[in-house]
Amino acid sequence: MRGPLFYSKILLFGEYGIIKDSKGLSIPYNFYNGALKLDDASSDEAISSNKNLKALANYLQHLQETKHSLATFDIEALQNDISNGMYFDSSIPQGYGVGSSGALVASIYDKYAQNRITVLENLTREKLLQLKEVFAQMESFFHGKSSGLDPLNSYLSLPILINSKDNIEPTGLPSQKTTGKGAVFLLDSGMVGETAPMVNIFMENMKQEGFRTMLKTQFTKHTDACVDDFLKGNINSLFGNVKQLSKVVLNNFKPMIPEQFHKLWKQGIETNDYYLKLCGSGGGGYILGFTEDYDKAQKVLKDYKLEVVYNF
Repeated sequence: MRGPLFYSKILLFGEYGIIKDSKGLSIPYNFYNGALKLDDASSDEAISSNKNLKALANYLQHLQETKHSLATFDIEALQNDISNGMYFDSSIPQGYGVGSSGALVASIYDKYAQNRITVLENLTREKLLQLKEVFAQMESFFHGKSSGLDPLNSYLSLPILINSKDNIEPTGLPSQKTTGKGAVFLLDSGMVGETAPMVNIFMENMKQEGFRTMLKTQFTKHTDACVDDFLKGNINSLFGNVKQLSKVVLNNFKPMIPEQFHKLWKQGIETNDYYLKLCGSGGGGYILGFTEDYDKAQKVLKDYKLEVVYNF
């Protein structure tokens, strides 16, 4: 048995800001995927994943028994499959900011939620928000606090525009220019990032008035502008705003950027060869890059593993 595939995602804009109502844009990334699998696999990954699923099932059961669950699951069927060795067979790297837990949550909802909202029905804003809330509750098992966006993106396999916490909608992206020189790319930091500690640092910082002001007047302002520019295809304006965003992140989110990348980050801003930003919560995993000349960026960043996500 192998279930349907659920893809990884990339939050192009909105990391951290969406917790505090900035805009955001999340896109499916089909390079990685995962599916529930039921066979006699005895690899370490399968055993570890099965253990993970067992803990998740217990969490969902507890929510249901205490009447806190936002969705109803066939817990018996889920636990039965888990005891028969079910695991999540995934190529999505964990701790890399591309939604490994989101794809897992989407697959569990898809298979075991009763009266589930399906991709085929008319997805009203209310239904989207309801799905997002359910997914946030499910995924908080992994991260302590979740927006629910990663699983939503994986479940729908559509780009999602976040206008605010209570206003999300599927959106279309400008068509890619395969011959274009510009690109959005992933840079592999070579280290795993943990979401929960990074979110905790952010929440601590939010207690300071100066940080809250910066978030509102700089971070959110440039993030919102980037989302608008990207969707409208205003490339020149986009790069100006991405540069500002890159600066704001370097100055105010240093703990989320692995130390050995501070210099590389600054170098991009100074040379305009590329601009870096967080991909997900940071702390490791992938770093997101934007460049108007990918060939040039590739040469400058020749010591790092890059993957193109989108062409301008």
